[in-house]
Amino acid sequence: MRYPQGGGLTDERRAFREQLRLEAAERFRRGDENTVIAHDLRVSVRSVQRWHKAWSQDGPRALASKGPASLPLLSDELFAVLEQELARGPVAHGWPDQTWTLSRIKTLIGRRFHKSYTVQGVAALLRRHGWSCQVPARRAIERDENRVRLGEGDLAAGGRTVAALDAWLVFEDEAGFSMTPPTTRTWSRRGHTPVVRVRGRSRRRLSVAALACYKTGEPSQLIYRPCPDARPDGRKSFSWKDYRDLIQTAHQQLGGPVVLVWDNLNTHLTADMLRYIADRDWLTVFQLPPYAPDLNPVEGIWSVLRRTTVANRAFADPNDLITAVRRGLRQLQYRHDVLDGCLTGTGLRRQPP
Repeated sequence: MRYPQGGGLTDERRAFREQLRLEAAERFRRGDENTVIAHDLRVSVRSVQRWHKAWSQDGPRALASKGPASLPLLSDELFAVLEQELARGPVAHGWPDQTWTLSRIKTLIGRRFHKSYTVQGVAALLRRHGWSCQVPARRAIERDENRVRLGEGDLAAGGRTVAALDAWLVFEDEAGFSMTPPTTRTWSRRGHTPVVRVRGRSRRRLSVAALACYKTGEPSQLIYRPCPDARPDGRKSFSWKDYRDLIQTAHQQLGGPVVLVWDNLNTHLTADMLRYIADRDWLTVFQLPPYAPDLNPVEGIWSVLRRTTVANRAFADPNDLITAVRRGLRQLQYRHDVLDGCLTGTGLRRQPP
């Protein structure tokens, strides 16, 4: 690739190319063939032929670097100022949404620095400084960032409670799966959008609660339970008794104290649930900050499940949906690396024993 940084060679790349040419000059002096030199230096034969012609006329100095072709309109110091302006967001500069486009950045450069760039030049400028076009992460407006900082506030007391009790750190979350599955990417001929046939009229859903369990020196564990279909009271979601039974099962399976971290769902805060927690000396519960699902590794487990097991699938009936979800969760129970990766995605990490 001639311009790996998207618009001109960097100083490091320019020095590397100069070193290649000087090595080729030494090989020319020894009388090596162009094809052999091209193979050894991993460049094209045409480039070696062009270097040989220049070397024959002016010697090795003809292959020395002549520096950058031109100085950039924005220096590194000015680009640092541009990054600060971009960090403020498009809304602060008068645009209605929070999307930075090349044309908007081009306009911002003109307003702020009175310099004219093309759209292609803006793209090259951004890539040269390590920027890329990405899908942004969504955050709730009501989210309090001061409470979300890991290691502070009420998120398991920064891990001190787990260490003091030699307990399992357990995260809980629940999710729903419907007969209309999520769609993920698939290959198709360019210009022909692929079509995935799914159930469109069924509204049957399956609710699943899961626990992601971590402890230093122990393999990660995943414990889950689907919501019962038939209930005498007609309830379609988990009750506090279902969470109680799930926590009790986890305690028996883990065989040690449990520090539970979950969200502020109203079922988690019922009087019966609070009494159950208070009566168990092996159970310590912390609440996640509001609107902070990115701190829960179980959210990553749901994401993996939706992108692999249940994606692009036409379920025959509700039992097929239940079977697929159970199979996917059962496979994840043996993927300790995936469970650890979901924990790392929250900003936490496993400590060595």
